[in-house]
Amino acid sequence: MRIDGSVVLVTGANRGIGRALCDSFTSHGAAKIYAAARDPDRIVDERFTRLRLDVTDSACVADAARIATDVTIVVNNAGVSGVGSPLLGGSLDAARKAMEVNFFGTWAISRAFAPSLAANHGGAIVNILSAASWWATPGAPGYSASKAAAWSLTNALREGLQEQGTRVLGVHCGYVDTDLSSWTDAPKITAETVAEETIKALLDDVDETLLDEFTRATRRALAGDVAQLQRIAPTTAASGGVQ
Repeated sequence: MRIDGSVVLVTGANRGIGRALCDSFTSHGAAKIYAAARDPDRIVDERFTRLRLDVTDSACVADAARIATDVTIVVNNAGVSGVGSPLLGGSLDAARKAMEVNFFGTWAISRAFAPSLAANHGGAIVNILSAASWWATPGAPGYSASKAAAWSLTNALREGLQEQGTRVLGVHCGYVDTDLSSWTDAPKITAETVAEETIKALLDDVDETLLDEFTRATRRALAGDVAQLQRIAPTTAASGGVQ
């Protein structure tokens, strides 16, 4: 699909991958960027159209969909780590929040904007996922579960929106050099790499893109046994989420 002249909405646009995505879409010729965040006042770049959007607030999502009816690409990037809900004890609140944001939030945004995408010749939905879609850690079981659910949703959306001509791209990566993975010194790719590779995948009309070797190895290991999948994990991964 074309990026030049597109109208793009990016959730979680105030920092990290979201901010990098806004920059990259602009450099590739997007005509308009809706930079969406719970606190849009934190977005100071005048190239972007700020939009208040809490993906867990149904009224807020509906308001955003009524405003941004000209969108042709929707990027579900907003996410939380879910760290804070231990596997075998303590509160499940952090895991519930991860599911609300990473899974239900992505679902809410996708179906709210699907009619506008259909009206604008189909367009695309991009879901920023994770190697954790396939690999789980006892340090962040809520995060892994939410990303696995979001991957399943991505595949369902691809099938469900095919008739209206909307492409659905799943973007998977391991650790990215953002606040979410600041706790670990494991190898990381940059947010700018995620943004550029996402745009490349859109231009190439692929359904899914795997951005680093850890993610590719994780996907390959799915054909083996569970023990093999766990062995490829970085040693620091037991303490928190990937991506």
